[in-house]
Parts: sequence; structure tokens; C-alpha cells
Amino acid sequence: MEVPTKNLGIFEGKRAYNYDNFVAQWIPNYQYFMSMLPRLFESTKDKNMLSVGCGTGTEIRHLKDADDTWSFMAVDPSPEMIQLAQKKLEKYGDIQFLEGYVEGLPLQPLYSAATLVLVLHFIKYPNERLALLTEIQKRLKPGATLVLMGIFGSRQDIRNNLEILRLLLPTDVPETEIEERMERIKRDLHLTTEEELNKLLVRAGFEPPTRFFQTSIYSAWITKKPTT
Repeated sequence: MEVPTKNLGIFEGKRAYNYDNFVAQWIPNYQYFMSMLPRLFESTKDKNMLSVGCGTGTEIRHLKDADDTWSFMAVDPSPEMIQLAQKKLEKYGDIQFLEGYVEGLPLQPLYSAATLVLVLHFIKYPNERLALLTEIQKRLKPGATLVLMGIFGSRQDIRNNLEILRLLLPTDVPETEIEERMERIKRDLHLTTEEELNKLLVRAGFEPPTRFFQTSIYSAWITKKPTT
């Protein structure tokens, strides 16, 4: 099932080239989250991972720095993001790139792990989120781990947590940028509550997820594809 591109946030031009600076400013403890990733996958025996919405390749770099035996299929619809990831990861081996979507991958080989970082809140409709999660599940081995990170919660949850986020932003972020981005978050992003995320993952063929990280409006979850 294809995820329509018109409802998916694709980072192009300035948005792509400013992406690393944006996440560093706007996601408190983002680097800490990235530093945790290798430990979450330490028990994975076959070190091959599907990185969905790979962005500029930051999570891949952290995992490769921790264990260079990892191999990756990195998928992103943005040519600029793919180019930035390739440049960031040029010293590493065993990384393949697909400019496109998960459904463009063959159903073999299967992967032992997957990440979906800062993607789901750009997808407008629940059936499209379910389609994406299902396409990921189809390409994972039984027992494979999936880690998700993004903006989850109700509209009121996000509004409340945005006020906390305002207090945590670096002091050099201009007030005009703060107001603009906060309005964009409230207006343009497509939210999934904890209950909805649980249902989506189970319907897609995963186990109920566990939330293991939260910083203001951003949360991270871990789940697995059942072994049977």
C-alpha cells in the first residue's frame, strides 16, 4: 500500500540543509537520545537495519560508531537529505540508500531492526500511518526491534508541552522564529495519541510499544515484531 507523497513532509532546499541545526535547537536531549540508540539494539544478532526517513544520517552514524559491523538500508524521499546523509556517512561501509519510500524496497532481504525517527507526525491520515508501519513490518524478521521517535499526544498535550519547550530552547533562538515554528507545529503537524499509536502498531503486526523517552513534545517508543 503506497503512502501518498502529498501528505508526507519532504525536506527540501533550505529545510534540508538546516535540518541538523534545527533538531539540535528544538529537541532537548536529542544528542542523548541518539547516544542511547546503540544500546537499544545491542542484543540484535544480525546487524542489518532499515532506517526509514533516514534524514541526514545521524542515527546511522551513531550506530556505526558504536559497532561498525552494522549494515543499513537508508530510505528517504528527499534527494537533498539523501545527499547530506551520503556525505556525512562517506567514511563508513555497508550502507545502501534509496531515494523514495519503503514500499519501493523488495520484500527480501528481511531486516533485524528498524528506526522511524521524526517521520510519523508528517503523515496526515491514520490509514497512511498504518500503511507505512505495515510496509516496515513486512520487511522485518520475526523478533526484530523497531524504535520510533516523534511528536505524539493530543492537541492539548502538545499545547501544554510547547510552553515547557519554550523554556528549554537555546537563548539565542530569535523570538520571531520561536513563534513561527510553534504555530507551525500546532497548525501543520498530524498528531497521534499514545492510544492511537498502540493500536496502529498492533494492527500493523507489532507488539504493543513501550515509551522509554520523552523530552517536551517529543517521545520515543520501542516495539518488536512477534516471533510467531
